[in-house]
Amino acid sequence: MLANAQESATPPPAADNTKTNQRDKNKAESTADQQKENQSDRELTQQIRRAIVQDKSLSTYAHNVKIISEDGMVTLKGPVRSEEEKTAVEAKASEIAGKDKVTSQLEVKPKQ
Repeated sequence: MLANAQESATPPPAADNTKTNQRDKNKAESTADQQKENQSDRELTQQIRRAIVQDKSLSTYAHNVKIISEDGMVTLKGPVRSEEEKTAVEAKASEIAGKDKVTSQLEVKPKQ
């Protein structure tokens, strides 16, 4: 019976990051590999990541957003599942880094 259930289950669609990858090729866009190696930026990123991951009400997507800190300025990138998640992630980053130091490029990608 279990084998039949597995056969009839439709596999999830393959991830397509083509648009994201094209966007990130633009040299003006911040990417994770531009994360500064100074201690204060690393600690800032770690504090924000910790606050996001500790919030178990957020989806895996929200837990995995890109957090890029450069000279105290934070850029958030990636998909989240809802406007509420987007707001929650932005609020956590703003609380830690300062409201005027966070740029959000988060995108809402609801379940399909």
